Formats: sequence, C-alpha cells, structure tokens
Amino acid sequence: MDVVVITGIIASLFLVLGLAEPLAARLRLPYSVMLAGLGIIIGLAAAFFLRTDLTDVLNPVATGILNLPIRSNVFLYVFLPTLLFQVTLGMNLRRMADDWVPILTLAVVAVFVSTIVVGYSLSWISGIALIPCLLLGSIISTTDPSAVVTIFRSIAAPRRLARIIEGESLMNDAAAIAIFGLFMGFVMRGVPDPDLGSALARFPFLILGGAAVGIVLGRLAVICMAFMQRYELAQISASVALPYFAYILAEQVFGASGVIAVVAVGLTVNVTAPAVLTTSAWRNMRDTWDLLAHWAGAMIFVLAALLIPRLLEDVTLVDFGLILVVAAAALLARALILFGVLPALTLLRMSPHVEPAYRGAILWGGLRGAVTLALALAVTESLRVPPETRRMVGVLATGYTLFTLVVQGTSLRYVIRRLGLDKLQPIDAALSKQVIAVALQSVREQVAEITENYNLSRETTRSEAKAFGERLEKAVRRAENTDDIQDRDRITLGLIALAGAERDLVLERLSERGLSSRLKDRVVTDVDRLAEAARQSGRTGYRKAARQSVGLGGGLRLALWAYNRLRISAPLAQQTADRFEILLLQGLVMRDLDSFIDTRIRRIHGRRVADLLHELLNRRREMIEQALDGLRLQYPGYAEELERRFIRRTALRLERQEYAQLHEEGLIGDEVFADLEDQLDTRFNAVAKRPKLDIAVRKADLARQFPLFGELDEATLKRLSRALTTRYVNEGDLILARGRQPDRVYFIASGAVDLRTAAATSHRLGRGELFGQLSMLNKSTPRTEVRAIAPSTLLTLEERRFRRLLRRSVKVQQAVRESAEKRGISVPYLDELAAKQRKRGKAEKPAESD
Repeated sequence: MDVVVITGIIASLFLVLGLAEPLAARLRLPYSVMLAGLGIIIGLAAAFFLRTDLTDVLNPVATGILNLPIRSNVFLYVFLPTLLFQVTLGMNLRRMADDWVPILTLAVVAVFVSTIVVGYSLSWISGIALIPCLLLGSIISTTDPSAVVTIFRSIAAPRRLARIIEGESLMNDAAAIAIFGLFMGFVMRGVPDPDLGSALARFPFLILGGAAVGIVLGRLAVICMAFMQRYELAQISASVALPYFAYILAEQVFGASGVIAVVAVGLTVNVTAPAVLTTSAWRNMRDTWDLLAHWAGAMIFVLAALLIPRLLEDVTLVDFGLILVVAAAALLARALILFGVLPALTLLRMSPHVEPAYRGAILWGGLRGAVTLALALAVTESLRVPPETRRMVGVLATGYTLFTLVVQGTSLRYVIRRLGLDKLQPIDAALSKQVIAVALQSVREQVAEITENYNLSRETTRSEAKAFGERLEKAVRRAENTDDIQDRDRITLGLIALAGAERDLVLERLSERGLSSRLKDRVVTDVDRLAEAARQSGRTGYRKAARQSVGLGGGLRLALWAYNRLRISAPLAQQTADRFEILLLQGLVMRDLDSFIDTRIRRIHGRRVADLLHELLNRRREMIEQALDGLRLQYPGYAEELERRFIRRTALRLERQEYAQLHEEGLIGDEVFADLEDQLDTRFNAVAKRPKLDIAVRKADLARQFPLFGELDEATLKRLSRALTTRYVNEGDLILARGRQPDRVYFIASGAVDLRTAAATSHRLGRGELFGQLSMLNKSTPRTEVRAIAPSTLLTLEERRFRRLLRRSVKVQQAVRESAEKRGISVPYLDELAAKQRKRGKAEKPAESD
C-alpha cells in the first residue's frame, strides 16, 4: 500500500478524532458512541465508493481503508496496554484501596455471572453447543464505563461511585480476557466436555505470574528513571516502553496474563515513581499518558467500528433474534450484580450505599466496546476454530456491541433524566449557591485591588462596585435564605467548604516542597476523604475521617511489630518519619482554617454553624498535638529538624520566584538566570533528603524524659530503654479486656485512656500515668476494661522487669500506691516490698555506723 495513502488515512483518522468530541457534545451523545458511529460510516462509505461506478478517484483511498492491517493483535498488543497503563497511572490508590472489596467482587463476580447466564441462555434457546456459547459470554462480559462515568461526573454523582465503576471496568477486562483464553483453548482443541476444575487451577498462575512480572519490571524501571534524574524527556520515553515490555514478557515468555502484568507495572510506578521523579516530571509524564490514552481509546473505537460492516455481512433474521437473547441475558446478569450482590455488600458494610436510581443508570450504561470487538475478531481470525463458531461469535458479539452503542448509548441521557438524576439534589443546589457567594466575595476584593492599582476613574469604579455589590448581596442572601436544607445540612455544607479550603492550603504547602514527594498523594487523599465523609454522613463522617487521618495506619503497626518482635528498625523509622511529616503539615494547615471559617462560612451560614466548625477544628487540632507530643517525647529534636527543613525549602521556593520575576522583567539575562537555576537545584537537592531517624538512640532519650524514670541512674535507664516496647493505639481501640489478666504494665507516653469497671465507673488516665499493674501484682482477674479515648503512645514493660523496676524505684512504688488508693484497692505486694526494704534499711544502719 502506498505510503502517501497510509499517511493520508492516518491523518484523516486523527481529524475524525478531533471532530468527534465537540460533535458528540453538540448532539448530547456519549463520545464512544459518536466514535463508533463515525467508524461505521467511514467503513460503509469506503465499501460504497469501491463498488460504485460514479467515481474512481477515491478507489485507492477506499481500498486502503478496507485493507488496513487491522487484526486482533493490533488491539491487544498496541492499544490495550496504553489504556490500562494510563488508568493505573492516574489512579488514587489509597482511595481505590478503601473500596477494594466492592471493586474486586463486582469485577470478578460480574464476569463469571455474565459468562454463565449468557452462555446457558443462548445454548438453551438456540441449541448451540455450550462451550461456544460460554466463549461468547466471556467476550461480551467486559464493559466500557466511559459513557456512564462521564455522565455521572456531569450530574455530580458521588465520586466514590464513579471510582468503583472505573475500578470494576479495569479489573473485569483482565478477568474477561483470562476466561476468554480458557474457553478459546477448549474450542480450538474441540473439547466437547472440558474439565473446568483443572483449567481454573491455572488461574492463580495467570494472575500471580502476571503480577510478579509487572512488579519486578516496574521496580527496575523506576531505578532506571532515578539515573535519568535531569533528563525528563528520557524518563517519559522509558515509561512509554514499559507497558509493552510487561505485556509481551508476561504473554510470550512466561505464559502469564499480560493484562495483569500491565496493571501491576502501572500500579508499581504509581506508588514508587513520585518519590524518584521531580514534581514537574511526574506531572508531565501523566499528561503525556493522558494524551496517548485519549488517542488510543479513540482510535481503537474507530478502527474496530470499521470492521462492523464486514462482520455483519451475512446476518439473518434468526441472528437478530439471538442478538436480542444475548442482550436480555447480559442485562439480567448485570441486574443480578447491581440489585443482588451490591446491596448485600452494603449490608455487610463492604460497599457504600448506592441509590436504586444510580444502579439503574449503571445497568443501562453497561456499554460494550473495543475490547469485545477485539476478542470477537480474534475468534474470527483463528482457523483452528470451527467455521460455524467463528460466524456465530463474530455476528452475535458485533451485533450485541452495536446494540449497546446504538440503543443503550443513545438513550442513556434519557434514562438518566427519567430516573431524576439530571437535577441537583437540594444540598447540591445549596452548595452551588454557597460557592457563588464565596467566590464573589473573593472577586470583589481582587477587583478592588486591581482598580486601585490601575488608578481608574473614581466614578466608573464606584458605579461598577455598586453594581457588583448588589449582585454579591443577592448571592449571599440566596445562600443564607435557602429553605430547602435543614440546619444539619448547613453544617454539612460548612464542612464540605472547610475540607475544600483545607485541600487548597495543602496543595499550597505541597507547592513549597514542604513534604516528601511520595507522601503527597497520601495527604491529598486524606483531605478528599474528609470532604466525601462530610457529604455522606455530615459531622459523624467528618469526625471519623479526621480520626482516621491522625490515626495509625496498617503500615506503621506492621513496622512496629517487626521492630518489637524481629528487631528490624528500618520500616519503623520510615513509617514514623512519614507520620512526623504528615502531622506537622496538618498542624500548619489547621492554623489557617480558623480565618476561613470567620471570613467566609460565618457570613453565609451564621454564627452557630461557624462556632460548631471551630469546635470540630479544635478537636482535630488537639488530636494532632497529642500525636505530635507522643512522637516528640519519643524522638526529641526530630520534629525541629523537619521544621527547619520546611523553612529552608520555603525560602528556596521564594528565592526561585524572585529570580523568575527578575528574568521575566528583563533585569537578568538567560545565562544568568540559568546559572541561578542550577545553583538553586543544587541547594534544593541538599535539603530534599529527609533527616534520618535513629530509632535505637531515641528510645533511650524517651526513657530518660519519662517522669516516673527520673530518679534512675544512667545504666539502669539504658537497660530499661532496651526492655520497653512501644505500642500505638487509635481512639476507641481496646487495650485490656475485662477478665484477662495482663502480663505487662502500660505507661502512657501521650494521649489518654479510659478505665471502665464492671460497676460502670470510669477513670481517665493521661500522660505519665500507668495501668495494668494492680491486677498483675495482685494476680487477680481484672473486672476493668481499658480503651483509648485519643490516639495514644504507650510504653509496655513485661511483668518480670516491672517487678525489678518496682523494687528499685520509689517513684514507681508511689505511683502504683496512689493509683490503688484512688480506686480503693489494696496491693499486698507493695506492703511486703516496703517491709522488706525497711528491714534491709535497719540491717544496713548498724553497718554504716560502724
């Protein structure tokens, strides 16, 4: 084929891609539907011009379009890795991890249910053998969520819901392709009654093998990118090769799942690359992949649609009936998932509640797309598949894909409107009014500053200010006098606005490079979780999310276990340093939120809501300070080092801005500016590395600062520091259960706990106090349970060492005696110990007098 013709065809396809999006918006159709429609039109037009006698000028172009080398491998090896890698690269993994149960369940279960329901229904009605019907079921079980997700975003559906749908689609591609490979093997070998058990036993290898290939390749790629630190384009170029290597290695070398390998390599880069790449390099890499995925996703739809006329050449009326059977069975299978499995997960508290209207939209929005056509094309190309099976799969899969695009896709917005999802809910409408009022206040301040700086006419300025002021007054009045929401909804709106302001402040701090790169997503995720929790559950959800952001993560608990049991300190040092940085950033942001409440929220929602938000903010501040106090007590001076690092980074950022301003104004030339930039980069790299946290040394400092250990000599303190183990607890965690005799004593380094007896009496203990010692010394079964009432840091000491400490320390004896007297409990061990010490003292006095 002529190179000029091919180049012209490719250029024309890109022009089609450029026109499709605005045209789809104009016609209010999903983008994927418009692409498929244009592809079908191009295919039909090429066939028409090739066969008609009206003109021969376009014959070379028509021949080139119809003879494009479009094979299933083109879709699977060229386009699919690009789409999968971009999705995983742009994922917020912490938010996806919150919903991993519904995502995996919906993806895996949906594929199996769809395969079985469609396969058995078609086999029962048509009389076709079961295995080919199950093959067809696996082909049409994967969905393209782009249409429904786009519409959900346009109607302000919960972001968590859209996230679940996106995650489900990503994972069900992998599951569908794996099941497709299973049944394709049966069909090609002509196995009439296959052993599904032994075939399914290969699934763990497919999944785990693909994951291993992706993780190893991703780690190696990030190491290579670290050596390309100053060559951003080289790093981006290396990332482009990465998903293709992963797919080919997994499929062709190891016989594992290439889709899983691409997902694994993308997730690995997502987690590890931000700590290696600069902020601009990471942002530019993601922007590049967004563009590549846009082109790949659009091109795969257009090219696949070109094949639809060819695949439906010999369709019959019976085929139309079977297509309707497949459509009904697929809708039934999806309905079983949405209205059966999803509510069950909600009852088990594994999934967020999804309103029936949203489930109806998801049901009708389950469009099939290019992956379905690619798999169907793979069947029609295989000469080892019987001809009748090739025809059946090609016609029914293509016909059903066309049905979802034409019937479901074009009517999806109508269904959305009939379900009432095209209108803002009262709280969303009220939030819109609030946003307008807050924005106009900022605009007025900025306009006033600009008019003053430019020395505009006073009469014109006064006139425009008056008109703008009237508009602002009306906006504020509408926000204040909204009758559609109750007082608790006003509090929710205030919390959403507060979380939005906190997000802006966090991003501003992050721009100052005041936080390690790999922690950025984690901090932003915590703030996003605050907004979503407030939207879903008001004050209760906001408080829970706030506690979670300050509380202890699974990584820190695991690192602490590894240190206490295995003496592996590196993970604990990293996790603790991460916690230090995050808490310090949260503390800085908290100080700036009070003014936002007073200047913005109070004017719109009133004093009572503002005071309540101040109270919630103060509680968060207290939790953060308690957690920081515990860390400062354990590791004195480390917080100060981090604060110094933050100040130095901020100063360097401001210095860079000054140089950029001078360069823009022409006061310094390009050569001088480039030299100054190099110097700043060197200084940035010098302060970029986080100070090292030495767990072993700080442990001794902790024991030295604890009030009860103040009278111990240096040698005893060192032995004690080696014996103490650290335990972190979140608010509400059960520390000691009623009826279980403790085998160690707990010292409260920071935070507070509540001792609740069987008689429902409560005793609160704070920093410097201890518990668990009375039951242990008396060898009695405790009738008290102990729970943390704040994020707390505890030091624990086993019984043998505590008794030794008790014999040596008068302060510890006094603390144990005071706690026993406060609760009205006698401790015979203390009396015996005191008697022994008095006897020893009397025996030593004569010797001293001698």
